[in-house]
Amino acid sequence: MNLTLEDGEFLVRLARKAIETRLREGRRIRPSAPEKLMEPRGVFVTLNKVEGAHRLRGCIGYPYPEHPLAEAVVDAAISAALHDPRFKPVSLEEMDEIIVEVSVLTPPERIVVERPEDYPRHIVIGRDGLIVSRGGFRGLLLPQVPIEWGWDAEEFLTQCCLKAWLPPDAWLLPDTEVYRFQAEIFAEEEPRGRVIRRELERR
Repeated sequence: MNLTLEDGEFLVRLARKAIETRLREGRRIRPSAPEKLMEPRGVFVTLNKVEGAHRLRGCIGYPYPEHPLAEAVVDAAISAALHDPRFKPVSLEEMDEIIVEVSVLTPPERIVVERPEDYPRHIVIGRDGLIVSRGGFRGLLLPQVPIEWGWDAEEFLTQCCLKAWLPPDAWLLPDTEVYRFQAEIFAEEEPRGRVIRRELERR
């Protein structure tokens, strides 16, 4: 399902409205969305605070298409603002300084290789997000993350392992599973500003 810029703007505005309504009124909004945006999709909502360079303020989502997209955006937005364990809850006043970003995911697909050393050759930076899974541990990083940090494919795998609380070289172990996915990314240019589609440079 390819999303239009209008679809993306709807989802970003919905995410912001969900957060601000929860902070102002203490309730969860019930989204009314076009049928296209009620199909199950994986989605993440990212909040970046504008402080010279953008600083992550929260990021929560659903990797798999288990919930209607608009409903998943509402839940992910509220969770990113209030329940990301890495950060204190966002305040209503702080929303004036936060850029809202919505990443709609394709279903993750397992990368099958003959040897773990081959994983980097199957990953395109700027196109792929990653999930690393081993035992009961799992880490996910969105496609925009390695671009923002300047990682190559090996470093991307390493950081995904660390996100899963695994050793940094766990992706080289035989029983580790690696999945890739893509994302359509929409974000405000500035807090409450125009919504754009983010195009990542591939390498």
